[in-house]
Amino acid sequence: MTYFYEILIVVYLVVALMLIGMVLIQQGKGADMGASFGGGGSNTVFGSTGSGNFMTRTTAILATLFFAISLILGNQTADKSQAVDEFDSLGVVEQPVDSDIPNEENNQQSNEIPN
Repeated sequence: MTYFYEILIVVYLVVALMLIGMVLIQQGKGADMGASFGGGGSNTVFGSTGSGNFMTRTTAILATLFFAISLILGNQTADKSQAVDEFDSLGVVEQPVDSDIPNEENNQQSNEIPN
C-alpha cells in the first residue's frame, strides 16, 4: 500500500509540473492580434491555429489527472491512523520550581508595608 502511495505522489508531481508547463506555453487570446501585425505568430511549432486544439486538450487531460490523483491521495491519507511521534513519547519529568514570588504564608507573616 505504501508503494502505491509513493508512486502516486511521484505521478502527481510530474503531472503538476507538466500542467504548469502547458499553461505557460499557451498563448493568450490577445496574442492573435499581435501576431497579425508581424509578431511572428506563423513561426510557432504547431502552426498558427493547430496548437489550440492540441494544447487545450493536453491541458484538460492533465488538469483532470491532477484533480483525480489529488482526490485519490486525499482519500488514502484520510483513512490512515495518526502515527505516534517519537518526540511525543519522551519521558518528561516535572520538577518543582523554586520561585521568588511570595505565597500566602509569606504575606501573613509580615503585613507591614516597608517605607
